[in-house]
Amino acid sequence: MANPQIAEELNQIQGVVDRLVKDANAKIVFIVDKNGELVAASGDVDSLEITPLGSLTAGAETSEIAKELKENKSATQSDNGEKGDLYMQLVSCRIILVVKFDSKTTLGLVRLRVRKASEELKRTLEVLLKKVQETGADSMLAEITDEDIDNMFRD
Repeated sequence: MANPQIAEELNQIQGVVDRLVKDANAKIVFIVDKNGELVAASGDVDSLEITPLGSLTAGAETSEIAKELKENKSATQSDNGEKGDLYMQLVSCRIILVVKFDSKTTLGLVRLRVRKASEELKRTLEVLLKKVQETGADSMLAEITDEDIDNMFRD
């Protein structure tokens, strides 16, 4: 169970994910931390197992996002697949936002909505991390240090 001192911020993060599914007309939206731990998920999450997908996202895709970040100063990655498209964005160098969508929406709309959601997530993460530091709250984000972030983006 989440620490009550950070429950409000975790609820805000979930709210952003819920809105993003609707606003981007996405199939699934989820957020994982750099260790693959699920932070929030919404949409048709019953159709797939999020835990292994989260680990894969954090492991394999983080390196791809890191390469993009270094090369293009952009923290996004998109992938076209047979059963739909994925759009991923690194938010505040701490979490990965993943959007799975199909032909019922467009990459342009997804990008637009993700940009707005990312700004809201950044603000919420700032408050959350401040609370974690002040209270020593037990959170999946509490153990992430600046050194961890640097290591995540090292070749």
